Parts: sequence; C-alpha cells; structure tokens
Amino acid sequence: MTKEENEQRLAYLKNIVLNMPEVPGSYQFKDETGTIIYVGKAKNLKRRVSSYFLKEVDRFKTKVLVSKIRDISYFTVKTEEDALLLENSLIKKYNPKYNVLLKDGKTYPSIVVTKEYLPRIFKTRNINKKNGTYYGPFPHISAMYNVLDIINRVFKPRRCHFPITREGIAAGKYKTCLEYHLHNCMAPCVGKQSYEDYQENIRQAREVLKGNTRELGDWLYKLMEKNAEMLRFEQAEALKQRYILLREFVAKSEVVSHTITDVDVFSITDDELRKHAFINYIHVTNGTINQSFTYEYKRKLDETDEDLLLTAIPEIRERFGSHAKEVIVPFEMDWKLKDAEFFIPQRGDKKHLLELSEMNGKQYKFDRLKQAEKLNPEQKHTRLMKELQNKLKLSKLPYQIECFDNSNISGTDAVAGCIVYKGMKPSRKDYRKYNIKTVSGPDDYASMQEVVRRRYSRMIEEQTPLPDLIITDGGKGQMEVVREVVEDELKLSIPIAGLAKDDRHRTNELLFGFPPRVIGLKTDSELFHVLTQIQDEVHRYAITFHRDKRSKHALHSELDDIKGIGPKTRDLLLQKLKSVKKIKEADNQLLTDILGTSKGNLVYAHFHPTEPAPAV
Repeated sequence: MTKEENEQRLAYLKNIVLNMPEVPGSYQFKDETGTIIYVGKAKNLKRRVSSYFLKEVDRFKTKVLVSKIRDISYFTVKTEEDALLLENSLIKKYNPKYNVLLKDGKTYPSIVVTKEYLPRIFKTRNINKKNGTYYGPFPHISAMYNVLDIINRVFKPRRCHFPITREGIAAGKYKTCLEYHLHNCMAPCVGKQSYEDYQENIRQAREVLKGNTRELGDWLYKLMEKNAEMLRFEQAEALKQRYILLREFVAKSEVVSHTITDVDVFSITDDELRKHAFINYIHVTNGTINQSFTYEYKRKLDETDEDLLLTAIPEIRERFGSHAKEVIVPFEMDWKLKDAEFFIPQRGDKKHLLELSEMNGKQYKFDRLKQAEKLNPEQKHTRLMKELQNKLKLSKLPYQIECFDNSNISGTDAVAGCIVYKGMKPSRKDYRKYNIKTVSGPDDYASMQEVVRRRYSRMIEEQTPLPDLIITDGGKGQMEVVREVVEDELKLSIPIAGLAKDDRHRTNELLFGFPPRVIGLKTDSELFHVLTQIQDEVHRYAITFHRDKRSKHALHSELDDIKGIGPKTRDLLLQKLKSVKKIKEADNQLLTDILGTSKGNLVYAHFHPTEPAPAV
C-alpha cells in the first residue's frame, strides 16, 4: 500500500469515527475482504474507537491491528452490560483473529437431567439443551462422581435407557430389572413408585445440582418429623436415611459462611510472559462452594487484566447459568453489570473466598506449566534462563554459564575446576581441569585469578564463544578478583555473579553487580535449586581432580624416577625384594640376576652414584 492509499484509508476510517454516537455499544473492525478481525465494547463508542487512531498509540500489536482495518461497523445498546453481552456473542459468532482467545480445548463433562417422561440423570460431554437441563461443567471428575453418587443413593433415579412412556406403563409393557432388585431403583416403570413421587425426587436432585443442599436438608428434616408425628415410621425412617446421606455429602463440601447466599468470585493470574492469563471462577450458594473452574485466555493485543475479566465474566456466568447479584473481583472495575454489582472484599469470609480463588488460579497455572514441561523439557530450561535473565537484568539470555572452584590442602596439590552449563544443562565435554602453576601456598584469590586469566586468554586467542555469565563459588571477594581479571585486564564484558554460603556452609544468597548486591531469590525456588546444583557440581569436579592428583602423588615410588626403568620392571623388583629399602640394600649381582645386566646396573648405579660402574 502506497503512502497516498494509506492516507485515504485513514481519512475514510476517521470519518466513520466522527459520525459515531457517544453511547454504549460494540464495534467491529473489518479487513480488506470484509472479514471481522476484531470485536470491541465501549461505554462511549466515539471516544473508544477514536483512541485507536491517535498518534501516541505505542503498542506494537495495536499498530498492527490498525494497519489491517479497512472498514468499521457498530451496534448501539442501552446499557454497559448489554455492550458486554453483545461483544461476547459476536466474538463467539465470528471468532475474530485479534480478540482474546479462550483456550478451551478440553470438553469437561456435565450432568444432565433429561426431559423424558421419567427423567434420567447421568454425565455427558455432549451438550444439547433440547434434550434436558445441564449442570456443570465439572473440571474435577471426582467431584462430579461424588454428586452423581449422592443423587443415585438418595433419590434413586432410573438408570435404564428405555424410552419409557405413560402409555407403556399403563399397558404393562415393562418389567422390573436388576437395578430394582439391587435397591438402586424403585421401579416407576411398573408402578411400584408413583409418577408424582418420582418427579419429587427429581426436583430434589435438581436442588442438589444447583447447590441448594442446606435448604433441601432443612426441608427433609421437617418432613421426617411430620411423618413421625403422624406415626408413619417407615416413611420417617426413609427420610432420615436420606437426610443423613445428604448431611454427610454437605460435610465434605467447602463451607465458607452460612451468611453468604449467592455470590460469584473471579480472580486472574498471569503467566511470566503475560501471554496467557488464568481466570478462576467460584460460585457460592447458601454458604457452600458448588462450582470452581479455571479458564485459560490467550492475550492477542496485550490486553489488561481488567479487559480480560470484562470479557470473561459475562461468558462464564452465561455458561454456568449464574444470576448472582454480587460479583467479587480483585480490583476496581470501570464497567457495571445491570443485575449485579462488583465488590472488592477487604476482610472476612468474602476476602477468604477471593484468596481461595487466587490460590486455585495459581495452582492451575502451575499444573499447566508442569504438564507442558513434561512434554517439552526444553521449555523448562528456557523458562529458567529467562527467569535468571530477568532477575539479573542481563542484556541477553544466559545460555552458557561457567563456574570456577579451587581445591588444595595447605597449598599442596593445588588445582582448580571450571564447569560449563549450556541451556541450564551440564556440558561435560567443555569441563576443564587446571593445575595451579604460578601460586605458592594456600592463596585462593590468586589461584582463581590465574585460572580465569588462563581460560579466557586462551578462548580469546582461539576465538571460541565466551560465556554469557560467570558464577563464582564464593561471595564478594571471589567476585572482585574475577572481575579484576575479566574486566580490568582482559577488557571483557561478561556478567559475574557469586553464590555465597552462610555460617553452616549452606548456599543462602545470590550476589550480582558492582558493587555486589543480594538478588531477591527464594531459596526453595526452582532457579535457586539449579544454581546450587551448579555450585555443587563445580565443587565436586574440583575436589575429585584434587583427590586424584593427591592419590597419584602418594602412590609415587622412587623407582619411577630411574630413567630406563618402567612400571613392569618396578613391579618385578617389588615382587622379588618386597620393598624399596631392600632394593637399595641389594648388591649389583642380585639386581642383575633379577633384571639382567643392563637394567640391574641402572638400578644399582641410581642408588650408589659414588661407586664406580661395575665392569661389563
């Protein structure tokens, strides 16, 4: 598109905006093919839509959207809630490219009460409202089976699949089945249970599905007492058993407060990159939680948390058929609902409900993250690298991390180790061992400087990739001596961090910067565990190298210093004479008898250098 064509496009769109009314409504952006690419809502259509064409719009994704718009249409409504509902229905109808996406890939089961002559109650994943009334969905399958179990045990709806009719019952077409003999059904199909009694049971089952268990329990208790007063003891006993089962079921539910009757609760949890949001919904009826569900939404235009909640609340309330007059939310909402009010609790039971909703949202986010990382382990490593990058405010992802450690005993057999992690995983082929050459005595700082100088001087010379982050096994002192070499001597710009230990020699803090400062990092977090693994690995590597070197030194024999005498000759001498002392004391004849003339003379001459060489 040329500059002139773009100017004509913007002029056309701005002319539409100028003629828009200043009333609530929904607007639709269309592309060059006439396809709706975005549906929005507004309390003031003219003011909201004109904001898209202001020069100060700086969000990249919004600029992309605006560049795709070729036409604008809109609908006006009377109230803010009508605008919300209209937006919701249009998004469902057209599924616009740039609108928030509800990631509802999994169909959760619901419980249906059919519209048959003798209704059935069972679970289903196929929703067809012509066939019955649906309750749910149930994200937790165990909770759904608990509800079905109490309904089957208490109200005994029929479980057969026959299309039972009034005429069929009157004609005696049906027979009792096994469920009747197992006391799971009271056989309304053969008239052993009256139609009115069966329908009353179904009505009560609906109350359980709606969450009105307390009111139903009170009604059953009063009916039981009434039957007992009228000396109908069998009916009273049956009602008593039903009441007890219902009370046990309610006891297992989350009881919040008997003063809270009908409330919706919404909370929102973001992921680390703010690409997705998890909106948890809790419905409370008569003080008891009877619905809890978390939806995942994908942001398309960097929508705010308020935008997402405003999109989700009407849709979720519609899905669950909620008409609660009070909606608990975590922050102020600019919009209003026609038949409900937003409420932000500060304390008490409603505050507890909001915290419970937030906890469920965070748990859902954690579960989704773990599930994704099981399918793609690299995703976890990338997440940890990004987290470390954000914590340290690094300019690039710390893909290659190197860590150093020294090991010696009073300065003897001094060595150092360097380990390399790539993508948060050990790259053992890149590990390096160093014998300390220029430092005498137990000077850890000087040893560290020697090793760092040798490593990065060689990497510069060989032009191999330098690390994205250096981690020292120590605190401020170790960081400073490494910085002196890396930055002051070698003129390299490599970030340096340190892992400091407490009095019990346990890693307790991450240091970074110049001068070093403590980085806020929970010691029970995954990132902290990975960093301590790096520290433990470099410590293990350096200690193992030091032990190997010390062991070789301890096993060194004076025989190894004799030029021309190899391990086999040495072992033969030790086998015959048992010790180096006896080898030293042996005469030339004995040594030549064991080793032969040439090697025997070499060994004898080594231990008796002042004596003349024996005649050959």
